[in-house]
Amino acid sequence: MKQFKKTWPIRVEKEIKANSDEIWKIISKEGNLNLVHPFCKNNYAISWGSENSVDVLEYLNGLKFIREFQTWNPGKGYSLLIGTKNGKKSYVEWKIRSKNKKQYLSITVYTHYMIKYPKFISFFPYEFMVKPKLKKYLESVIGGINYYLTKNKTVPKNNFGEHNWFSKK
Repeated sequence: MKQFKKTWPIRVEKEIKANSDEIWKIISKEGNLNLVHPFCKNNYAISWGSENSVDVLEYLNGLKFIREFQTWNPGKGYSLLIGTKNGKKSYVEWKIRSKNKKQYLSITVYTHYMIKYPKFISFFPYEFMVKPKLKKYLESVIGGINYYLTKNKTVPKNNFGEHNWFSKK
């Protein structure tokens, strides 16, 4: 994963109104994105349960990504590679942390976008195209987890607004 650490990470962290065990239980549950992800049409496991888990995330617009889990740290988080079946992959870290008796979930994405280009070339596309859209996406995903854990209801599709990368076109 070292090659991904050379890119600029895009990170979103939000407070989750639940305890860390509840957060871990939902983010590590097989098919969890069906419950919490506002842009998910379908999420199913190919293999599940720990490190080396693999699942498929189909977005509302039909785009399918494979998630290949790299690390699995119960109660703390995991890391994964995500991308199309035979395409480029991005590296993602999900982390649960406690601070001042509050629980937080962060998602950090090390995108494959322009990874082979020097930073001075990729800066503007990254800063003005990728970063704002990916931040909105991550805020919606974490918001969906908080929604599910506080309301005990499946997150409605596009609940936090549509996203032009993943919502229906």
